[in-house]
Amino acid sequence: MEFVPASRTSVSDHVFAQLRDAILAGGYRPDDSLPSERDLAAGFEVNRHAVREALRRLQQLGLVRVAQGGATKVLDWREHAGLDLAMAAGVQDLLPVEHLVRDVLEMRACLGADAARLCARRGREADKAAVAAAVEAYAAEAPDLERMGAANIVLWRAILLGSGNTAYLLAFNSLVGGALAVGRVPAAHRTAELLDVAGHRRLGEYIAAGDAAAAEVQAATLLNAPVAAV
Repeated sequence: MEFVPASRTSVSDHVFAQLRDAILAGGYRPDDSLPSERDLAAGFEVNRHAVREALRRLQQLGLVRVAQGGATKVLDWREHAGLDLAMAAGVQDLLPVEHLVRDVLEMRACLGADAARLCARRGREADKAAVAAAVEAYAAEAPDLERMGAANIVLWRAILLGSGNTAYLLAFNSLVGGALAVGRVPAAHRTAELLDVAGHRRLGEYIAAGDAAAAEVQAATLLNAPVAAV
């Protein structure tokens, strides 16, 4: 295949993005070998250092395996890639998944509901106080949706911290960093979720009372509205 020569700014990013997109679009199939570093450097009109850096990033995403002194093999992303692939900028329209946005929102809802349950069940008093304060800080931003959205992230991070589950917290950070979880949800449905101040206050009250079952149900109610929309 032909490559577009790189601009002189961030040539490694250019090489990485084109190879990533070619792999996800099926230009290279699992077990295919990428061209050699020499051929890639010539095709992109860049030095080999830029090619090596791009290949390193592709390997971190689980898209290729770079063999020492040998060929670079394309991997099946379904077996080797992680959540960071779905969160990467510009990837959502390339992954051959019909319902990727819905899938990530479902993950967000499941993660949030269980984190609320755990926070209510085993969160310390300081954790529950932090959640209560975050709820009121979020409510105070109404009706400014942009500020409410930022405060809502702070609230959910407090819940994740209170849950004591580090894996959940890291997954949440990936969702927030990629913005896929909320970035393409129909505005009207995301607005309804953010403006449900009463629902978020109930969630905070259930967590403060240690009512794990009610906290889980309330969190699921809040987070599943955008899922239904998508």
